[in-house]
Amino acid sequence: MVSDGDTLVNLRAQLQGDSLKKQLSAVHELLALGQEGLEVLTAILVERKAEPPTILDGKIFQVLYATEQSELRGVLAQHWPQGRLEMPSAQGVDYGPLQELLIQQDFEEADRLTLAKLCELAGPTAVKRKWVYFTEVEQFPVTDLQTIDHLWRVYSEGKFGFSVQRRLWLSLGQNWDKFWPRIAWKDDNIWTRYPGGFIWDLSAPDGHLPLSNQLRGVRMMSSLLTHPAWNEGA
Repeated sequence: MVSDGDTLVNLRAQLQGDSLKKQLSAVHELLALGQEGLEVLTAILVERKAEPPTILDGKIFQVLYATEQSELRGVLAQHWPQGRLEMPSAQGVDYGPLQELLIQQDFEEADRLTLAKLCELAGPTAVKRKWVYFTEVEQFPVTDLQTIDHLWRVYSEGKFGFSVQRRLWLSLGQNWDKFWPRIAWKDDNIWTRYPGGFIWDLSAPDGHLPLSNQLRGVRMMSSLLTHPAWNEGA
């Protein structure tokens, strides 16, 4: 019979392994163990503070935040007052509110804010019209698109983000007719209705979010997925 102590040791080892699937499973198992499990998760998160944040860090941060325990919230605020990820911007755009929504897994509101931030990057005219021309996407700073993408990936278990959409699009030979159904933006040649038709949680298929102004058609999305931000070494 495995003792609780052995279970905690085993799960801690699983967190330190290389398999994301096993890491995420260990997070949920530790959460189910109650306070002792939460202590292990907190310790692991703090131990990893000096390392670049990964999907595992994002998941642990979300889980600890969701407990609503003031002590845990205090630890998170002490080490990472704005969230686990840094949010560099070449244009001084504040991505703090976006990180906060993604930590809370409020993906619908985060999606709306992402579009607002893309408009902000495009300039005052885009902010006023509330959508982005495909020609404006080309001018977006690499840093900012990578920041938005990183936030989405780290707080979605790696399911959402522009780079995820790009990977799927390339894997389908850049075929839009195959791509739209693959990410559930189209079904039986009918566009998914906004907002009720979309899936605003992690049960959605990979690449489902963010929507990126999708009603503007292929040219906007093509500009996003071919942006230099996704080039090797960018």
